[in-house]
Amino acid sequence: MKITVITGSPRKNGNSMAMVRSFIKEAEKCGHTVNLYDAVSMNISGCHACMTCYKTGKACSFNREFDAVASSILESDAVLFAMPVYWYSIPAQIKAVIDCIFSLVCGGKDVAGKKWGLITCCEENDPSVMDGVRIPMERTAALLKWNLAGEVLIPGVLNEGEIDKTDGCKQAAELAHKF
Repeated sequence: MKITVITGSPRKNGNSMAMVRSFIKEAEKCGHTVNLYDAVSMNISGCHACMTCYKTGKACSFNREFDAVASSILESDAVLFAMPVYWYSIPAQIKAVIDCIFSLVCGGKDVAGKKWGLITCCEENDPSVMDGVRIPMERTAALLKWNLAGEVLIPGVLNEGEIDKTDGCKQAAELAHKF
């Protein structure tokens, strides 16, 4: 299976990235091909609502770097999103990429039937804090007609390395087997 992984954490050694590394390692052991896109290192802004998606031959008329992400999604069988919760919501760095996924809908691309997954974590111990990431991602996937492979939702981690005190990396590796 081809899997596009889109991350949105500014901390390269943070907790969500540790789970992503576990997921990718296990996915590759399973024979999957993984394309990783780090939204933090890409120059992508949110949707401009220009409705020119794919009319210029590119996914987005304003975000050239998004074209590679869009192409990967179109060629993939599955998409995994991974991010920490920032201020009870999706971090801005990855939100811009998610907004640009609108180009697939506007451009008439058939993306239905893909599998998708979510990896997220938050500082607070209350799991409902992750609803600000989980619910919009679930609704996005429903609109795109994607099928949930699974979610890894880990509360109570803030500082780098705290994920090692949980089973988050183990859950992320197990998620690879659901793709």
